[in-house]
Amino acid sequence: MIDIPVELAETQSKILGEAGRAFIAALPGRAADFLERWKLRRTGPSMYGMCALVLPVERVDGTPAVLKLQHLDEESAGEPVALRVWDGDGAVRLLEYDDETGTLLLERLATRDLGAVDSREAVRIIAELLARLTSVPAPAGMRTLGDIAARMLDDVPVASRSLPDEGERRLLRDCAAAVREVAGEPGDRLLHWDLHYENVLASHPDDPREPWLAIDPKPLAGDPGFELMPALDNRFDAAGTLWRFDLMTDVLGLDRARARAWTLGRVLQNSLWHVADGERALQPDQVSIARSLLAR
Repeated sequence: MIDIPVELAETQSKILGEAGRAFIAALPGRAADFLERWKLRRTGPSMYGMCALVLPVERVDGTPAVLKLQHLDEESAGEPVALRVWDGDGAVRLLEYDDETGTLLLERLATRDLGAVDSREAVRIIAELLARLTSVPAPAGMRTLGDIAARMLDDVPVASRSLPDEGERRLLRDCAAAVREVAGEPGDRLLHWDLHYENVLASHPDDPREPWLAIDPKPLAGDPGFELMPALDNRFDAAGTLWRFDLMTDVLGLDRARARAWTLGRVLQNSLWHVADGERALQPDQVSIARSLLAR
């Protein structure tokens, strides 16, 4: 029997509606199919995130792995593409993939993430991983930051009118202005897009390759400056915004003005989503990060 966590079912239903409920209903059969198809033996209880069910398994040759079952959409479709490009260099290694369902078989890592690591060291680890992951060009066909930026800028006028607070409306417009300055050169690097503390796991104890690896990319082609926000707002600390930003731009060797503009673009993206969900006030951590960067 495959245990479907209630939290995963509720999240998928909330985010995707009927498509999410259909995905959850199909999960037991899909899991059984891939366990048989790829000759896998379950070795532990189900794990899950916001969008996927993960089953610890073992291959016929005894290799530990995890079976990741997820809803196939624009973001998840890029995951195997990016993992193949990185091929285990700074990121979890892809072992098998099914194009029709988006199901992945991945090397098994430890369950320990950066949550318990000192913030300064954790940010340094994330920055060093990002420097390697973004050092390669994105493959053809990847969704692009240029397209995302254009859609964001188109959405700003309507979203701004939904906010009753004039200071927040001005903040949204200031973020949009920063994005307009760099939107003509959106970049072509392969971006992870979601490298926060929980998406960096310790390597498997038997793997001498390196101590930390990135998981769960939502990749796109763009400027590495668009990568910094997850490490700024995860384990948020207003006093830490600028030193985190400076540390990451130093390690990645980024132009600080461009990185500032694209980080304000992440504030804009997060805020537009928040308003689209019916909220009439911006998230305090996003406001704090934006004001810290705009004040420079």
